[in-house]
Amino acid sequence: MPESFPEVLGGGSLILAWQIRNKRVLVVGGGEVAAGRILNVLNADAKVTVVSPRDGLNDEVAHRIEQKQVDYVDRKFEPSDLDGVDMVLTAVDDPAASSQIWRLCKERKIAANIADVPPECDFYFGSVHRDRQLQIMVSTNGNGPKLASIVRKQIAANLPKDIGAAIGKVGMLRKKLRKVAPNIEEGPKRMQWMSQVCESWSLEDLVAMDEEDMENLLGYYKPGTVPTFEKVRLGDDYEEFAFDGSFGWF
Repeated sequence: MPESFPEVLGGGSLILAWQIRNKRVLVVGGGEVAAGRILNVLNADAKVTVVSPRDGLNDEVAHRIEQKQVDYVDRKFEPSDLDGVDMVLTAVDDPAASSQIWRLCKERKIAANIADVPPECDFYFGSVHRDRQLQIMVSTNGNGPKLASIVRKQIAANLPKDIGAAIGKVGMLRKKLRKVAPNIEEGPKRMQWMSQVCESWSLEDLVAMDEEDMENLLGYYKPGTVPTFEKVRLGDDYEEFAFDGSFGWF
């Protein structure tokens, strides 16, 4: 009897949350597209160097340079700019120069994105919605960037209110749980228990949860139970405040 497994759908991209904190990213260009790329990688805590003649800088890129948010080289690209670089992003109106940079990156095995030239990209930039620690990316795999933006806005408009804050609280709880149950063999139980919390509590409960609530909730990890938010918040007083159906008439 054949098994039922997911169908393979080729032609897509492997979408990852790429960690580039403290990685060296080279941005070649200083216009509007470069400004967007720079903001994306700064938001991921990368160390950014911009190479572009000063007369090619737009206001936003000039601001990043003035505020020393990026390192800056006032000239056109030179091959030596690739020394020690982990990622390259080009955004220049010079197809020949862009292709040269692409070839040099391939020789050095450096991941690169050549703006508006999908065949010369190791990865694409999608349209991203961010709410604190929540990031949602929509990609059309280089086929329709504007459509990706439209889809992303529609998704964002339908997200629950305060979802970003709820995710932040869950992250704090997860870190505390790892201290309570640090052993690797506890991994499956940790995951299952955290899933139960997320499924049992409302987003409003998760947002309202403070550190004292977290400590009280963690007391239920060992037996593997998940109480209500009210029980965690009220503690020993929960039974006293629980509704008995009498409305105080008896």
